[in-house]
Amino acid sequence: MDASIYICPATAADTGIISRIVERSIRVGCALDHRNDPHLVDSWIRRQSPDRISAWLADPQHYLNIALLQDKPVGVGMATLDGDVMLCHVQPEWFRRGAGRALMADLEGWLRTRGRDCSMLRSTRTGEAFYRHLGYRESAPPLIRHGMRSLPMHKPLRLSA
Repeated sequence: MDASIYICPATAADTGIISRIVERSIRVGCALDHRNDPHLVDSWIRRQSPDRISAWLADPQHYLNIALLQDKPVGVGMATLDGDVMLCHVQPEWFRRGAGRALMADLEGWLRTRGRDCSMLRSTRTGEAFYRHLGYRESAPPLIRHGMRSLPMHKPLRLSA
């Protein structure tokens, strides 16, 4: 992991940069999932619009974080109090530098401090190996959501004794 990665909670002022990170990650980094189908790409991006991001930031049931690498925002993650990791996006040019791992560790820590003993997510094909590497395991058969394959996964968050 790059030592210069810094994770901080997102604020309302970060809405624009979060939107740009998510859009670039989807368009470029997730081509395996949307297969460059413009309808799938547009639908995915609309579900994570600036208005929705603003609503998530205002909702205390959601926690959004931002990864800074060399003082540049390069990734964003989000979890809910229910234990769901709703997103983890990193700019493609910053893949494999530790930003995604740091975002996930921060989200999992936030969930632990709120009494959650398990984290759940629905992985795309693009993210599946990454989440498996972090200790997530399949919790149900894959399903199709919004025209794309989605794999339900979970990870225990209990602290070891």
